[in-house]
Amino acid sequence: MHTIWIAYGSNQGDPIAQLLRARQNLATHLDERGASALYRTPPWGYTAQPDFINAVIRYRSDLAPLALLDLLQSVEQQQGRERPFKNAPRTLDLDLLAYDDLHLDHPRLTLPHPGICERAFVLRPLADLNPELRLGGQTVRAHLARCQDANIQPVAHPDWQTATSGDNHAP
Repeated sequence: MHTIWIAYGSNQGDPIAQLLRARQNLATHLDERGASALYRTPPWGYTAQPDFINAVIRYRSDLAPLALLDLLQSVEQQQGRERPFKNAPRTLDLDLLAYDDLHLDHPRLTLPHPGICERAFVLRPLADLNPELRLGGQTVRAHLARCQDANIQPVAHPDWQTATSGDNHAP
């Protein structure tokens, strides 16, 4: 079994409902081992759009990286994901952040996810689960400390916390 880290994001429709639905869909394929809190974050890249709701979930799986990417893109498509332009608003964004300690440079997938070490909207929820996870030679905690204050606000939602099926401290 492989340890994988998946970032969730949405800013269209009911973002929390979108994330909950994706989480339920992935639960039929992956073994959830812990979920971060939800965070409201300002848009990144293209800023003329609503704030996002973001989270990170750790899973265990036997799926190969490209099969996992196919699964994530299938769930995005099922939930109405469109890609009209880079950093466009989206119903659902599922990003494979890391897969064990694998470094992969494939035309369809780069691991760890490029840019992860500069994006507070990913690092903040990732730090909830494992602040000592090493990416790019440094810990998530160290990368997060270097990020500018990105106005990231925790969002309490009882359905998100009760949906957790794993143990945040399990390997």
